[in-house]
Amino acid sequence: MDPIFDYQLSQTRRQFFGSVGVRAGGVALAMLAQQAICSGASRSAAAEIVHPNLPGLPHFPAKAKAVIYLHMNGGPSQIDTWDYKPKLAQFFNKDLPPSIQGGQRLSTMTSGQARFPVAPSKFRFEQRGKSGAWINVDLLPHTANIIDDITLIKSVHTNAINHDPACTFVMTGSEVPGKASIGSWLAYGLGSESNNLPAFVALTPRFPETSNGQALFTRMWSSGFLPTRFSGVALRGAGDPVLYLPNPEGVSGADRRTMLDTLNKLNQRGFSKYGDPETQTRIAQYEMAFRMQSSVPELTDIKQETPATLAMYGPDVNKPGSFAHSALLARRLVERGVRVVQIMHRGWDQHGSLPKQLTDQCRDTDQGTAALVMDLKQRGLLDETLVIWGGEFGRTVYSQGKLTNTDYGRDHHPRNFCMWLAGGGVKRGHIHGETDDFSYNILDEKRDGVHVNDLNATVLHCLGIDHNRFTFNFQGLDQKLTGVEPSRVVKEILA
Repeated sequence: MDPIFDYQLSQTRRQFFGSVGVRAGGVALAMLAQQAICSGASRSAAAEIVHPNLPGLPHFPAKAKAVIYLHMNGGPSQIDTWDYKPKLAQFFNKDLPPSIQGGQRLSTMTSGQARFPVAPSKFRFEQRGKSGAWINVDLLPHTANIIDDITLIKSVHTNAINHDPACTFVMTGSEVPGKASIGSWLAYGLGSESNNLPAFVALTPRFPETSNGQALFTRMWSSGFLPTRFSGVALRGAGDPVLYLPNPEGVSGADRRTMLDTLNKLNQRGFSKYGDPETQTRIAQYEMAFRMQSSVPELTDIKQETPATLAMYGPDVNKPGSFAHSALLARRLVERGVRVVQIMHRGWDQHGSLPKQLTDQCRDTDQGTAALVMDLKQRGLLDETLVIWGGEFGRTVYSQGKLTNTDYGRDHHPRNFCMWLAGGGVKRGHIHGETDDFSYNILDEKRDGVHVNDLNATVLHCLGIDHNRFTFNFQGLDQKLTGVEPSRVVKEILA
């Protein structure tokens, strides 16, 4: 299809509908604005569905209604957290056997090393729960308590070996920037039950100063080729959660409503003339900002929580911008009908000083992560909320740089890494996939391997979406979150 012709054709349709539908929409908007003035607040939930789902979605009954995605940016070491390999002790400081490495792709950070010395994990593992899953109890003592609530996947793999393309891939299904993020896809397809908060919220909590922090890119929560109103709204951890949200001094809510109505009329006039869909995005964003003036302060007021709940998340929960605080906000957001919450925690890139840095990272996130799952469960929300934990790839079994009994580093490893899911649609206390004795290859990749796009297809399935039927035409291609190559729903982990 010629994209220019397609654009011209869509302009013709917009002009046609501009003569009827847009004018009707303008009347409806004015009526709703008047309701907001009369109430002195944002529109009531009964007045309108602000974030409607697409017609025909979901494709089938969904197990999950919302997603909380905990992204550990930098690549958590699977060998030091979940993939217990006791036989590695006998290989300490010995070269990784060439038969294991098998000529696989290496990053430029270790491809020039003269040796690839095996570095066993220095941490203590124990079996926990009815599943008997092995977990690092030195680093993840709180997560160990929820082991029977999660599905652990040991056989995730990806195409990318460097952070930027790997993070872009896991979040958008492509290493090439410009695609829509998974949160934006879900906001676009399923909308949201909240009229006063965005359908998709992104949180970027602070991370320990000792860590090697990787940059975060807005493309990880961007709408890409989808209309920009489906981009994630980033809430700040310090200061005002959203900049310029409060009214300036001397400006009342009624004044703001009057200004917004006038601006909306101008935007509607521009849309009628030019048919640019981003004009409608601006109208929607201004309206949402008006609602958020009252909803965001209520959302972030955690003094409403019980002392027991706050204690469960740990002492950092009272520090805005901490991971624990973000985890609690995530629960409060889905509780209020938000479709997707994404927490991106940086600093998981341990090329050196791994024992010290990984300990700090886990100390910062372990209690808040476990508390989030337990909190959702005790409120009856876990069955309808899918929680995802993971990074963009794993780490190598061999040490990068100097290796000692107490210190080592690990390079990037895309061949296999661990992620876990909990809640709506997945089994509890389940382990999927297994790796070799060096955590370097998946034992049976054809049967048990879970490509990043397989994982995304499975997430969509849990929310009632067939990933092959969920498309958006852009540049002559029916774009999908899972890309153009075949992907599968990992039915083995479904409840």
